[in-house]
Parts: sequence; C-alpha cells; structure tokens
Amino acid sequence: MVPNPISGLFGQSPIKPIQRHMAKAHACAEELRLFFQAVLAKDWAAAEASQQKIVRLENEADDDKRDIRLSLPKSLFLPVPRTDLLDMLRMQDRIANEAKDIAGLMLGRKMEIPEEMAADMMRYVDTAVATSAQALKAINELSDLLEAGFRGREVDMVESLINELDRLENANDKAQVQVRAHLFSLEKQLHPVDVYFLYKVIDWVGQLANHAQKVGGRLQLVIAR
Repeated sequence: MVPNPISGLFGQSPIKPIQRHMAKAHACAEELRLFFQAVLAKDWAAAEASQQKIVRLENEADDDKRDIRLSLPKSLFLPVPRTDLLDMLRMQDRIANEAKDIAGLMLGRKMEIPEEMAADMMRYVDTAVATSAQALKAINELSDLLEAGFRGREVDMVESLINELDRLENANDKAQVQVRAHLFSLEKQLHPVDVYFLYKVIDWVGQLANHAQKVGGRLQLVIAR
C-alpha cells in the first residue's frame, strides 16, 4: 500500500493507542467467557482468578484511556476528528467496564446459573464476546484506512466488517430473548432475589454487545466524514 503523504503531517498518531485500548477491552470480554465457564462448573477458585484478571485488564485499559485523553492533540492535524476518537474510546471503555461489573456481581454473590439454562446462557455470552472480537477486528483496520485516505477497497472491507458486527449484535439480541424466556419459565422454582440478579446479568451481557456495536458505529461515522 502506498503511504498517504498527508499522514506525515500528523506527527504522533493516536490510532495505535486506540487500537491497543480496544485490544485490552476485548481481552476483558474474552476472559468473561472463561469466568462463565468456571461459574457453570461451580469452580469458584477459577472464577475468582478470572475475575481478578478482568479487574487487572480493566485497570490497565483505564490507564491507557487516561494517557490517550491527555496526549490527544487539539491541533487541526489529527487524522480523525478528536470528538470521534473520544467517542470511540468511550464505547471501548464500556466493554471493559461491563465485563468487570458482570464478573464482580456474580462472584460477590456466588451466583449460580440454573442447569436448565446453562447452555443458552453460554451461547448468549459467546455471541457477546464474538461481537466484541468483531469490533476489535474493525478497529484494527483504522491504520490502513488512514493510509488509504479513507478511500477505495479498504473502505469497502471495513464496511463489510461493520455489517458483520451488526449481524452479530442482532444475533446477541435474539439470544437474549431466548435466555430471558428460559429464565422466565424457571422463575417460580428460584428465589426472587436470585431471579432479579440473573436478569441484571443478562441485561449487562447484552449491553456489552451493544457497546461493541457502537464502536463500529463510531468507525462508520469516521468513514462517512
């Protein structure tokens, strides 16, 4: 790919730090899959280890976020509008925060997922994590988009990645409907407080996927400018 000579005017680009932050945010989501597997196995030692890893990764992502915000130049020579980058960063940060909140709540309450809905719950979590992975894949193309001057085949490829991201988030919505319906069918067999917190966890897993989709939405706005 022929480098865009205009990019030489921008100096220190914030794109790589943004990509590293998204990788850290997705690592939190990826670890959440292992956390749920430990919870389903009632292996609380493994669940705690996963939760602690998520906390560490989220703290590192917070440090990266602060560094990016402090170093993000306010000059006219940013390759991408500053507001778009900050919005993207905020959505990425919410992925990490959601993973930390889910693991913290479930570990703190030693929440058990009814065996009857375990498979549905795991599929639901998997689709949320896949949505986050797709958002990372799209963000990792931002450097090439910049080099291509936001034109040509690179734009088409990123649009395709974003379309797949939307499809995955829609699949997550459908999985959420299924897992909520399954929990509803079991409500009378469970303690009302446990039911309340299970619904909360279900909502938060869905929010994680929503935040990942919004990362792609911000990237789409960048392409459209």
